Amino acid sequence: MEVRLLSDEKVWLSPPTTADIDAIVECCQHPSIGEWVTIPVPYRREHAERFLDELVVPGWAADNPTWALRLRADGPVVGMISLGAVDESAREIGFWLVPEYRERGLMSRAITLVCDFGFDPDGMALARITWRAFVGNHPSSAVVRRNGFRYEGLARLGNLQRGVRRDSWLAARLATDPPGRADGWPPGV
Repeated sequence: MEVRLLSDEKVWLSPPTTADIDAIVECCQHPSIGEWVTIPVPYRREHAERFLDELVVPGWAADNPTWALRLRADGPVVGMISLGAVDESAREIGFWLVPEYRERGLMSRAITLVCDFGFDPDGMALARITWRAFVGNHPSSAVVRRNGFRYEGLARLGNLQRGVRRDSWLAARLATDPPGRADGWPPGV
């Protein structure tokens, strides 16, 4: 896949590079990121290097893009968003944002850009984008719900994080779903 830069002039999405390693390491020190994301804790420089070498670069080559979220085109990394492989017409969205930039609508904007690209026939032409998060990750569920993801259920002990199985919430958005807020989520999710 050819690298695609995405922007709405409020957020800029571009692949992370080796120039971003220090910023990625700094971002991943936030306890709230380690709590909800399957990253090593403590997160070190070698983890960021491995992330770039083993996930980002080959991911783009295999149609599984990862973007760094920036507040300007040449700005530092403040978040990450990706579309990981499920099958040829479906991907799973994953993302994180440092705490100081949350509750500003930035991740919602990034999800809109990524879903638009994912569903666009001239982008990835996907039929489905899935989401999952550990039970209790209310900020993540809120942002995907605002972006049209429909709740699909609970996967009991559905994911592994640093050797511990945890329950996960599941949701998805289809190419035919409208992009606005999705109804039908159970209370407390």
